[in-house]
Amino acid sequence: MWDERYADPDEYAYGTQPNTFFASEAWRIPDGPVLFLAEGEGRNAIWLAERGHAVTAVDGSAVGLEKARRLAAERGVEIETVHADLANYPIEPGAWAGIVSIFGHLPPDIRREVHRRAASGLRPGGLFLLEAYTPRQLAYGTGGPPTAEMMMDLAGLRAELPGLELLVGQEIERRVEEGRYHSGLAHVVQVVAQAP
Repeated sequence: MWDERYADPDEYAYGTQPNTFFASEAWRIPDGPVLFLAEGEGRNAIWLAERGHAVTAVDGSAVGLEKARRLAAERGVEIETVHADLANYPIEPGAWAGIVSIFGHLPPDIRREVHRRAASGLRPGGLFLLEAYTPRQLAYGTGGPPTAEMMMDLAGLRAELPGLELLVGQEIERRVEEGRYHSGLAHVVQVVAQAP
């Protein structure tokens, strides 16, 4: 499905600009390598690489990652890309200054395990940044997966990120304008969580 979504060589499905929540909070990420989960065509990872971070983008779509490499080259930056299924992707404990998940919607069992690994993958003081659609998004119809179980809420995320301190944790209504597939008023959860 994702290879199909990213197949058009002339269009980026979610645009080429970073997610606005991520961009507004990225200043908090300490120096060091940053891991992007379900990063697709690379817009967020490339934006952070332009600001001097070493970034790794993981995604299950080889097509999306090829477009990410192309966009990075056009912008004169390097990113590492890893083609992997997040269900099986090992996040090395204590390795990352930041881990970012922007609209990385996964089946609940896989999501819980990925978030557990992400929490343990942070260095001391490292940050986990996430924006995702909440189940209320189904009524908006402006993006996101078709089922509530693939979406997230703040209470669930608190449980899925053991040991992290929430610096930002909120569910809000906001406009999301990111390419063809995220367009319009939406209901999202936003998290910035820090490792001790």
